[in-house]
Parts: sequence; C-alpha cells; structure tokens
Amino acid sequence: MRKIDLTNFQVATSETARQINRRITLNFLRHHQPMSRADLSRRSGLQRSTVSAIVDQLIEEGWITEGAIGRLPRGRRPRFLHLNVERTGIVGVNLRPEMTTVGLANIDARFEAQRSFPTPADPSAFVRLVARTIASLRTECPRMVCEGIGVSLPGRVDAAGRLVFAPNLGWRDVDLRQMLEAATELPVNVENAANACALGEVWFGSHDEHLRHLVAVTVSEGIGVGVLLNGQLVHGANAMAGEFGHMTLDESGPPCCCGKRGCWERYASNSAAVDYYTNSAQPKRGPSEPRLRFEDLLRLAEGGDRSAVEALERMAQFLGAGLATIVTGLAPQLIVVIGEVTSIWDRVGPIVADVLERRALRETPTRIVPTDHTTQPRLRGAVTLVIQQHFGVPNVA
Repeated sequence: MRKIDLTNFQVATSETARQINRRITLNFLRHHQPMSRADLSRRSGLQRSTVSAIVDQLIEEGWITEGAIGRLPRGRRPRFLHLNVERTGIVGVNLRPEMTTVGLANIDARFEAQRSFPTPADPSAFVRLVARTIASLRTECPRMVCEGIGVSLPGRVDAAGRLVFAPNLGWRDVDLRQMLEAATELPVNVENAANACALGEVWFGSHDEHLRHLVAVTVSEGIGVGVLLNGQLVHGANAMAGEFGHMTLDESGPPCCCGKRGCWERYASNSAAVDYYTNSAQPKRGPSEPRLRFEDLLRLAEGGDRSAVEALERMAQFLGAGLATIVTGLAPQLIVVIGEVTSIWDRVGPIVADVLERRALRETPTRIVPTDHTTQPRLRGAVTLVIQQHFGVPNVA
C-alpha cells in the first residue's frame, strides 16, 4: 500500500468516482463485448442507473455503439453494446536513431496505416516531418477521430515530456512533448521505449491477467529496460530507473556513448554483435564499404557464416549475463525481450537460458519470452501510452 504524500496529492472527488466507474465500464466492454446494460451492471456491481448514465455519455462521445437487440423469454429486450473501435484513432511514433515509424491505430492497437523515414539529426526537423506524416495519415483515414499521440524513444524523459538522457540518439534537453503538441495540436505522451513496451505487453500481450511484475528489455542500437512492479511503472529519481544498459561490466571495456566504458549494451546490443563480426571476419571489410547492419549479420549467420554465428553467440552470452542480474535483483514474473534478435531466438535463447541457469538464483522462477516482431511492440507500446489515459486507473494520491 502506498503512503500518501501530503506535499503532493490529489483528493478524491465525485468526479474521481465517475472516472473510475467510466473506465470500469470501458474495460468490461473491451474484454467481454458485446454486453447489454444489464450485463454491465451485473458483472461490474454498478447500479443500473449509474451504468445507463455512463453508457449514454460514452455513446454521445462516440466511444460506444449500440448493436443488435437480444432475445429474452420475458421483459424488455436488451440492446448489445460494443466499443467503437473504428472511430477512435491513436498515433504511435517509434523513434529510433536511424529510422522512425509513425502509425495510426484504433483502440485495439491494430494499425490502419503507417509510414517510415530516416530519423533527422535535428529535433526541429524531426518534429516537422512527424507532423506532416501524421497529417497525411489522418487524411488517409478521415473517419477516425484522433485522440492523441504516443511517442516511444531510446532515452529517458521527465514528467513534463522533456528528453533528459538519450546517448544513442544524440539529443539532449529537448522538450519533445511541447514541440509536437505545438506542431500537431494534439495531446502527446512521450516515454522511454522499454517502458512503453512494458505497458504494451500488459495491455495487449497474451499474458495472465494477474501479471504484476514484468520487465521489458529492448535490444537494438543499445539496450533499454522497462520495469513494471506491482502493476506500476518504475521511473525512479529524474526518470532514470531502468538504465541497466549502462551498468558497467568492465571499466576498461569499450567506450560507450554515455561517456563511460564497458557498459552492458556495449557487449549485448545489436551494435556490439556487429562490432564482434567486424573485428573478426575474414576478409576484412574495406573502408569504403557501408557499415554492416544487424540485419545483414542475421542473414550471414543464416547462410552459415561462422564469424557471424560466433558474433551472435557472444552477444547472447552477455545478454544472458545482464538478464541474470535483472532476474536476481528484481525477481519479475516475466521478462519480455524486444528486438530483431528475437527472430533468431531458437539460436540465442538456449544460450541465454544456460547463462541464467548458472548465474541467477534458482528460487526466482522468471520466464524469458521473446516478443513476436510482427506485433511491432515498440509502435504498439507508443499507442498504449494514449490508450491507458482512457482505460487505465485515474491518479488520485
């Protein structure tokens, strides 16, 4: 149970109760539609008059539609209710150092349209390009009412939406929320990519409804970690909780873009695997050749290139070592791994499991699960940032 902070609190009012009851109604429909008003009252425990008032308001706002009329042996025939998934549009932005993807989804996190483009080096140019892309997507889907924008990015943002730490992106002290809201005239939520992925797994993943302790690990140019304990995201002081990617494994190790040396992500990220291959492959790549991408490394490994296979196996060893630290220190029920590496989990997974067997406490029954990359977990997580504003529990204290 949380202690009430008497220097920073919000009192519960009648509006708080209405918001809670409204979101209970929306969530029952989300999970059990179609439902009648009587079904909602019976399943939720809310009074029929309360349910009717909430439903009428949600219909007026376009969140709910009325469907077929049911049949009963006697009495008033019920009219079934559905979420209006075709009406509500949510923009998700997956910002990565090399490529950005913008998608327009409904409240089921099903994407109706999306675009990808190289990420501009300048934040202002990025905002302008995102705004133009969103305008194009909204024109393509005119029936959808856009409720907001969610942005997942490789860095940490404070409560105001200001980017405070993004070494792989190279941006510092950027008020991304304010810039995007000014450019699009839509509400914006900005969050670390791993945090967004953790929320996306809770809301849309195929997991037990009672899952309360989950860690999301994004493996890409670097490594991000999103920590959800007791059903709550852990942000920590200055929003810096979860930066396991920058825990030092070796002070004399390779330099990291954060300014230190020997960080975990310098051993277990996509970039690290590419470096392993580049430093060991024969013959060496010429200076005029473009830098090898992780996707190229995967293809080489699938083709039987021994140096590529060894690079991925070394990456897997260090990935397992870092995950063992997370398992031992946080004891989550589940760790989900997000990234291109999941496409070869049949090769990487057994190595990770072997390292965990040797390094993690056996009393901690944490499952390690690769995500399905076809669900676009980063983009889905970005959309979840907005969805939770309408379906999640309101903040009170």
